[in-house]
Amino acid sequence: MEASNKSINLLMLFAMLTWGMAWSSAKIINQFLGYDELVFLRFLVSLIIMIPFIFNKPIKLKFIEKDIIINMLIVSILFFLYNQCFFKGTDLGQAGKAGVFVTTTNPIITFIIISIIEKKIHIFQTFAVFLGLIGGLFILDIFNQEASNLLNSGTIYFISCSIIWGIMTVLMSFKKNRINPFWYITICYFLTSLISIFFIDVKSLSNFNYLDSIFLIHFSIVASAMSIGTSIYIYASSSLGAIKVSSFIFLVPFIAMSTAYLVMDEPMSWNIIIGGSLSMLSVYFINK
Repeated sequence: MEASNKSINLLMLFAMLTWGMAWSSAKIINQFLGYDELVFLRFLVSLIIMIPFIFNKPIKLKFIEKDIIINMLIVSILFFLYNQCFFKGTDLGQAGKAGVFVTTTNPIITFIIISIIEKKIHIFQTFAVFLGLIGGLFILDIFNQEASNLLNSGTIYFISCSIIWGIMTVLMSFKKNRINPFWYITICYFLTSLISIFFIDVKSLSNFNYLDSIFLIHFSIVASAMSIGTSIYIYASSSLGAIKVSSFIFLVPFIAMSTAYLVMDEPMSWNIIIGGSLSMLSVYFINK
């Protein structure tokens, strides 16, 4: 049992590495293709990667309940919007800042949404949310930015990523155990691929000039983060428990920031370090 848990822990470390590294890799591959084409390719490749995870888990699609289908369709639309913001934000702004902000503020956004739905929040949790929001403002260096610079710096897209992912997290939690999680993710990837195909420039995709080693390496990281990383997280949640698995997410901001520093030569500014620490402390208090 201990050996099994050790293997799962190693898999989780790999998953967090892909999640953290994906932000810098996204910024790099933005140089090769447009946002729409990258979104489509990411979901198409992720869909293909997911096939081994569902191969021995047959499901009768016609028996999926109507509300689950609606849920998956909404989540797929949000997946599309999130990835548009993901690529636009990393293209215009700093990849490290994006990785720290989105991964530390997303649990706070999720908590706020759930609290509004359930109409229940404690005073200590209110303090934790406030602390997290202050942390988010520090990360974005919002106090030193003009309002007109929010769009050009990618800040508005980072904020959108955090809010969209928070909504998605809540929606995905509604389906709970009513459908196999791997099938749920795979169907969502399929639907998002269908949605994104209407926005692509076929000519840009079909010339294949972008297929060099740099693109392939960094695109594989971006695709793996969505498919393999997410699948490992789902598997580990059932084996290690939600609390222990969630603790691994604390590694992502530092991996994102370190990768951006090493690969993109982005500075490790104090506002990101302080803001990231405040936001992670907030998440810790919320889950305490």
